[in-house]
Amino acid sequence: MNRIKKAIIPAAGYGTRFLPVTKAVPKELLPIVDKPMIQYIVEEARASGIEVVILIVNHGKEAIEDHFDINYELEDTLRKKGSNGLLGLIEGLSNMIKIVSIRQKKPLGLGHAVLQAKHLIGDEPFAVILGDDIIDAQKPCLLQMLEVYERYRKPVIAVQQVNKEDIPRYGIIDGRKVEDKVYTINDVVEKPSIDKAPSDLAIIGRYILTPEIFDILEKVPVGTGGELQLTDGLKELLKQNGMIGYKFDGNRYDGGDKLGFLFANIAYAMKRAEIKDKLLNYMKEYVR
Repeated sequence: MNRIKKAIIPAAGYGTRFLPVTKAVPKELLPIVDKPMIQYIVEEARASGIEVVILIVNHGKEAIEDHFDINYELEDTLRKKGSNGLLGLIEGLSNMIKIVSIRQKKPLGLGHAVLQAKHLIGDEPFAVILGDDIIDAQKPCLLQMLEVYERYRKPVIAVQQVNKEDIPRYGIIDGRKVEDKVYTINDVVEKPSIDKAPSDLAIIGRYILTPEIFDILEKVPVGTGGELQLTDGLKELLKQNGMIGYKFDGNRYDGGDKLGFLFANIAYAMKRAEIKDKLLNYMKEYVR
């Protein structure tokens, strides 16, 4: 049985919810305290045993590639200044994991983005991690999912219970609980109305997929807006292979949403000893 070694990180969106800053700065590089969002994602992949990350980018996202590349001038400057702590941080980025980039020339949907990596994945199972979905967990969320995959040998998608009013924003599963936190999925419904939703378990930006998804995505018709939706591919993959929903342990932050981004910054700042007390005091003063 093949161990999963590759993860796709789609990062080709325009980040329109964060305009105007994302006109020049990729959304994935917006900082959570002092690290860009996508670095948390890549660190999760590495901590889960992933060896190769495949970035799906578009024009204007070169800065993401640069973030994980060597910067000789900066490293030399830090070395000459004796800033060994900072130098270690910067060198660690380029040595973190093997990263390959693929250009998605047109924004034709998440399914299309995943399809761009077909030639690099081959016939192996693989992971997909969305570049703005931050999950803070004691055991990395992807590692939790990999352990579930090893037990069931079926595609696994991360799910989270959401408030009723948020259901129309997500893909929702119709599933049957088979053990603690694990569900056999019967169907996937994209952004249902509250009264037609089969559950309150929403699909979150973590997937473990089998290579059959590529042939499926090549045949699935495009949906609304001319985009190829991954959810449509998942529905067909479910018919062929079955599928597991996993209700992960951890706190999830939607970094593509302004409030989610702010919540993530506060949560991660509160974990930093040098920041926590001053931030807490400021918030107490501010809300008086």
